[in-house]
Amino acid sequence: MIRFVAIRVARACLTILLVVTFAFVVLRLSGDPALLIMSPDAPAEAIAAFRHAYGLDRPIWQQYLHYFGAIMHGDLGQSMRDGRPALSLVAERIPATLVLTVTALVLKVGIGIPAGIFAALHRRGWIDRAVMALATAGFTVPSFVLGLVLVLVFSVQLRWLPSGGQESWRSVILPVITLGAGGAAILARFTRSAMLEVLGQPYIRAASAKGLPWGAVVRRHALPNAAIPTVTIVGFMVGSLIAGAVVVESVFSWPGVGRLLVIAVSNRDLAVVQTILLLVASTMVMSNLVVDLLYGVLDPRLRAVHK
Repeated sequence: MIRFVAIRVARACLTILLVVTFAFVVLRLSGDPALLIMSPDAPAEAIAAFRHAYGLDRPIWQQYLHYFGAIMHGDLGQSMRDGRPALSLVAERIPATLVLTVTALVLKVGIGIPAGIFAALHRRGWIDRAVMALATAGFTVPSFVLGLVLVLVFSVQLRWLPSGGQESWRSVILPVITLGAGGAAILARFTRSAMLEVLGQPYIRAASAKGLPWGAVVRRHALPNAAIPTVTIVGFMVGSLIAGAVVVESVFSWPGVGRLLVIAVSNRDLAVVQTILLLVASTMVMSNLVVDLLYGVLDPRLRAVHK
C-alpha cells in the first residue's frame, strides 16, 4: 500500500511540474506584456524599465529558474496591472468560485447519480427513455448557450432572477444550473451504464436466486460495485471545478477565479495567469490522486498489484 501511494504522489508532483513549466514557456512566447500594459506612446526607457522590473529582459531559462525558486518560497509573483501579489488577487476570488462550483457539484451528484440508477432499474421503460433523453440534451448543449437561454427566459422575459453579478442568493441560481446541468447529464448516463453492467453479472443473479429481496441485492451488491467507475467521473468533475467555471462566470459576470483568468489573459498579466493555472492544475491533480487512493480502498486487487 505504501508503494501504491508513493507512486501516485510522485506522479502527481511530476504532473504539476510539467504543467507549471509548460504554462511558463507558452506565456513567455506569446508576446511581450510590456507592449500591451504600457501606453503605445510610452518612451523606450519606460518600457525597458518595466521589463527590467519584472525580469522580462533576462533569458527565458533565467526567468524560469527565478520563478521556480520563488514558488518554493511561496512567492507567486506580482500583478503587472496593480502591483499586488498575484496570490492575494486569486485568493480574493476563490470564495465566490467555491460558492458557485461546490453548489453545482452537489447538483450534479444529487441529480445525476440517482437519475442514472433509476433509469438502469427501469431499463427500456418510459422512465429510462425520458432520463436518457434529458441527459442527451443536457450534455450536448454548450454551457454558454444554456446560460444565455436561461438569462433570456428567467431574467429578460419573466424577470424572476438577476442576469448577473453577486447581489443575493438568487444570483447563484442561474449560474449553478448552467454549470451543473451538463455534469448531471454525464453522471446520469455513466451511472446508468455502470449499473447495467453490474446488474448483468452472475453474482447479482446468484444473490437473487438465494431469495434476497431485490432492494437488498441492489443496495448490497449492485451499488457498491457500480460506484467504482462512477468515482472516476466525480473525481474529474471535482478537479475541473475552477476550469469549468471560466465560461459560466464570464456569461453571468460572476466575480470568481474564472472571470479573473479571462481578464488576466486579455491583459497578459503573467503572474496572475500562472497562479490560476497552478491552482487549476493542483486541484485536478489532487482530485485524481484522491480517486486513485479511493480505488485502492474500493478495489483491494489494486493494492495487491502494487505490493
